Amino acid sequence: MLEDAQKLETVFNQALTYEDYLATGTPEQTQRWQQMYDAAGLTGDQKTLLGSFTREMKVLVISGIWCGDCVEQCPLLAHIASASDKIDMRFIDRDEIIDFAQQLTFCGGTRVPVILFMAEDFAFCGLYGDRTLNRCRRLAQKQLGPACSTGLFIPDEEEINATTQDWLNEHERIQLMLRLSTRLREKYQD
Repeated sequence: MLEDAQKLETVFNQALTYEDYLATGTPEQTQRWQQMYDAAGLTGDQKTLLGSFTREMKVLVISGIWCGDCVEQCPLLAHIASASDKIDMRFIDRDEIIDFAQQLTFCGGTRVPVILFMAEDFAFCGLYGDRTLNRCRRLAQKQLGPACSTGLFIPDEEEINATTQDWLNEHERIQLMLRLSTRLREKYQD
């Protein structure tokens, strides 16, 4: 399924921009996402790095507007996408594409958020989710139990910055994969 660029393109084209995705939530859900977006941001160096990207990337975020982990991570992704004109990021609710999402399980479940990275022509490049390493470390410190984040409280600045950097690192890894791709280097003669 991940090798099927046409299927990936079809799902991507069903997905929404960040703003349109937020509009699908209740006022309370939208407020939580907006609070996290407002609390987050990128450093000058991070913006410079993202501005240096040269290959177009398609990024599909499979999410849940209701999900606490998504509240605490997807706004960070939106900041990353807004800092680069080479990142075309879309969001889609997992439950709208459940057959597709069931093929992207982590630890035996359909987790969210799940991020699919693709080349400009929808060639699969990578899959990442449901939490970054720093996010997992912080949650482990707080609660080594079965509960998940509610998204009701914004994480502290250190956690937001560390999680943003984790997501940025993954975007950079995929960008470098695209830059080093023999297929794309031949196409662009670079």
